[in-house]
Amino acid sequence: MTTLLEPPAASPVAGIRSLELEITGKCQLTCTHCLSESSPQATHGTMTPADWHAVITDAAALGIRTIQLIGGEPTTHPNWREFAELGLSLGLHVEVYSNLFHVRPEWWDLFTRDGVTLATSYYSDDPAEHDKITGRNGSYARTRCNIREAVNRGVTIRAGIVDILPGQRVTEARAELESMGVKHINTDRVRAVGRAALPGTKPTLDEMCGRCTRGRAAILPNGDLAGCVLSRDFPAGHVRETRLAELFRGKAWVNLSASIPPPRVNACPPDDSGDCDPANTEACDPAY
Repeated sequence: MTTLLEPPAASPVAGIRSLELEITGKCQLTCTHCLSESSPQATHGTMTPADWHAVITDAAALGIRTIQLIGGEPTTHPNWREFAELGLSLGLHVEVYSNLFHVRPEWWDLFTRDGVTLATSYYSDDPAEHDKITGRNGSYARTRCNIREAVNRGVTIRAGIVDILPGQRVTEARAELESMGVKHINTDRVRAVGRAALPGTKPTLDEMCGRCTRGRAAILPNGDLAGCVLSRDFPAGHVRETRLAELFRGKAWVNLSASIPPPRVNACPPDDSGDCDPANTEACDPAY
């Protein structure tokens, strides 16, 4: 994966506008519903920095407009800023989906750059309830503090809320985010993927919102191509074995796309740049 592709055509290959790059499984939190089952003990996967460089370069050459750095917690990867800078240099919009548990002072310079947006997850206005979901005491206070800092610095930020616990203070969480100045807020139900799946059950494509492969795709830490990070159990090839352009034009991708149930009422909007689990990317909002 070292040679460049031809300049992009008028429209992105396979209609893909947004590419989720799950650059790590490592995270400071252990959220009860995490689709990737990330944790402090997880790894960055088998993709090397050179592999990610090649994917980002190919994405730009194929006319893809947005890359999203996700995880796990993407900022735990030692090369995450390098990946963001490469995307920006190629004219891509870069979104960083962070839990905002820890933000180094020097990172704000990147978050305030043109072409960069920030996203995060928020679960409740009750610190104890929020921390129960994330599995980390103090996560509410630290995430809330960094959301306020982002707003104060003029960073474009959006937040996703997953409804997980019975009686969870979802409405109050939205109100609190609005009071802090967050303008883009989405909510979604928990999806039966990763830790949220019932023991002994296998994920099904029926759990998808219907937008996987339709305008979006994802690359996982092991190099698998998926329709989105939620459909991780249904890979359509591997970027370390086959170039991205060939994968998108291949039979496996076509078959996967055909097997995804069509978008349902209240599914993700067409311009959604992520998937339907706000724990990692943009969520569905019934208000759309």
